Amino acid sequence: MNRNEIAELLKVRLERALQDASKQFAENEPYIGYFVVDDLLPDNLARNIYSAFPNSNSMKLNKTLREYKYIAAQLDNYNQLIEEVTFAFHSEEVVCLIEKITGILNLKADSNLYAGGISMMGKDHYLNPHLDNSHDKNRENWRVLNLLYYVSPDWKIEDGGNLELWPSGITGKQITLESKFNRLIVMATHDKSWHSVSPITIDKKRCCVSNYYFSEKPLNINDKFHITAFRGRPEQKVKDVFLRCDAFLRNTIRKAFPKGVKKTDHYYKK
Repeated sequence: MNRNEIAELLKVRLERALQDASKQFAENEPYIGYFVVDDLLPDNLARNIYSAFPNSNSMKLNKTLREYKYIAAQLDNYNQLIEEVTFAFHSEEVVCLIEKITGILNLKADSNLYAGGISMMGKDHYLNPHLDNSHDKNRENWRVLNLLYYVSPDWKIEDGGNLELWPSGITGKQITLESKFNRLIVMATHDKSWHSVSPITIDKKRCCVSNYYFSEKPLNINDKFHITAFRGRPEQKVKDVFLRCDAFLRNTIRKAFPKGVKKTDHYYKK
């Protein structure tokens, strides 16, 4: 299927979910706004998307104290279905429906897929609590929504790899959102939207299609530019100190060099 056909399926499903998803987002907006839509695409299509994911040896491995996962943004290197489903979320009608659900106007899909694209995680992989980078690749627009579409069949909550939200910060109570097969999770990104991915406990691949939406204005009016900043989990006291220092230094360097010292390669090169 091409992106237009997939976008039409997304449109139909989001229209059906409009009332419930809007209620979910409104209830959570004072903290970290989010909504969940299950059975997003026809089951056979979702399974085909999973089967189309590339082997890990053709993806970039990020393995640091901050994270452990495979990522890719240059999607024309892979099975065409991966690129088509990713860019289906860029359809004007799909973006408009997300605007209706969230109440966030003038959303912009990111054709550069800056920090987006696809990710794959296996046993022991994780993503520590973090705030997403506040801006797009060229620092022209604010990152406001994170769209995560999970496509690993038969995935169970006890397998790990679940999205964790920390609405009261990393010392507060967390919310766990299962990375269930054929599930879309859309969450707000701002200077308080701490989130993480729990360590994976099973020898299977957890696959996700990721998109970000941007806006000319931040969700929180007092938000300031920041890089992706990581923290340790509540039980990781020493790691937390290191990651806080790491975030401070990287943010300071980025303020001095707005375009960064090293050019990022995690974006779609057209």
